Amino acid sequence: MEKAAKLFAQEAERLDGLGRHPQIPELFAYFTQDNRQYLAQEFIDGQNLQQELEKSGAFDESHILELLKSLLSVLEFIHSQQVIHRDIKPDNIIRRKKDNQLVLVDFGAAKYATITALGRTGTIIGSASYVAPEQSVGKATFASDIYSLGVTCIYLLTGVEPFNLFDVTEGEWVWRDYLQSKVRDEVGKILDKMIVGATKKRFENVGEILSLIQSTSKRKKRSISSPQISQASTAELEKGELFTFEVFTFDKSNYLINRTQGSARQKIEDLGSGIKLEMVYIPGGSFLMGSPENEEGREKNESPQHKVLLQPFYMSKYPITEEQYQVIMGENPSFNMTKSSEVGKLPVQLKWDNATQFCQQLSIKIGKAYILPSESQWEYACRAGTTTPFYFGSSITPSLVNYNSRSTCNVGSFPPNAFGLYDMHGNVSEWCQDIWHDNYNGAPTNGGPWETPEKGFFKSIFGVSRVIRGGDYFNSTRSCRSARRTSQDANFSSGFRVISSSPVVSGFRS
Repeated sequence: MEKAAKLFAQEAERLDGLGRHPQIPELFAYFTQDNRQYLAQEFIDGQNLQQELEKSGAFDESHILELLKSLLSVLEFIHSQQVIHRDIKPDNIIRRKKDNQLVLVDFGAAKYATITALGRTGTIIGSASYVAPEQSVGKATFASDIYSLGVTCIYLLTGVEPFNLFDVTEGEWVWRDYLQSKVRDEVGKILDKMIVGATKKRFENVGEILSLIQSTSKRKKRSISSPQISQASTAELEKGELFTFEVFTFDKSNYLINRTQGSARQKIEDLGSGIKLEMVYIPGGSFLMGSPENEEGREKNESPQHKVLLQPFYMSKYPITEEQYQVIMGENPSFNMTKSSEVGKLPVQLKWDNATQFCQQLSIKIGKAYILPSESQWEYACRAGTTTPFYFGSSITPSLVNYNSRSTCNVGSFPPNAFGLYDMHGNVSEWCQDIWHDNYNGAPTNGGPWETPEKGFFKSIFGVSRVIRGGDYFNSTRSCRSARRTSQDANFSSGFRVISSSPVVSGFRS
């Protein structure tokens, strides 16, 4: 019971961050009473899809595409937070009355997908008709949610219980035999791949499905009727094109314990002269900023740990390179001191003012606001849902990060994190927008920069001290941690990356 209570508290804290998504109920409280564990969540007023089916009959293809576009975006968010829902079914999808949006409810079965948890057999949970084969033996993965959503779709298309849509003697789904309206072959193939039993043959992540659905929608002659879903589809497209990559996790002994395919969305801006800027979509959410007291190598300025809530934003996939800086600014005053003929993929290193001037000129060039990231945005993006010292795990090696070396290397030379960002550890330290403070007492909790000098703030003869993050090529392991923060005079040189606001979030600071 004691262990159950501890795990319950850990998972409830994770759910607290998920409730910031507009299509997930907010978690108000969690507690244990009379040896029973309770979650108190926001009430969603509306009908669930089971009730819709009973009232209006089987769904047609347009309604299923509506469902997928809306719910896959929610899954993309919760999976980025390392959470598996584990109980997706029509009863747990409510069409909210006030705005007609689909809301995913009942996260009481949700599981925080740690590497350890994914590698062991756990509690069998979920509704039997919708549970993926691997989940039925206690080994749920992110793909298990994709399976359950796929089964939900074929049930809503036919009105027939899922158990009756699978031919046990032939070992295959026969849902097409029960269709009450036509479904195009390309849509049917998407559903087939969502519900295939073997996880290696199933979609690995929701980004793959969204890309296929977008292609399908472009070829669709008639438009989807729901104006809310039309808006959601546009918002999804605005996040940018999908790209995939591999994500690695290592244990304390630097033994590879997990290797998965990740996906993210990016917008590619043309800077001229064949030079591009890749801006990666970072989903909003909350996290604990700073380091726990037992983290090896931590410093007092990383305290106190505090919860920060962030809106979605875009961040450059790599630190700004010398060629990107030169094409925008017409010069290369980089610390690397390379000749103009050698300008390329090395990260540019310069003063804080040079970095902000680049942001201004880039904004003029693209017609969109670009700024330096706040310190909390930087750490949130670096961690990408992890709580370990590095996004690779508890430690790093020279094969993963450029540290304890003699020089910088080209950006993108080492593996990315789960958000698809490269070089967040080592290679070159990065400027943030924030003025330096000796600790987090009074720090913003909304993701914005801390630009108010602390009382008695010392300003050197060179200028105001700013925050740098990430560690350099010459630093030790401890200086490359996700929580590591350093004060640097604004007239010294560091690297930087840029952010811009998400077009799908109104009121976001830019």
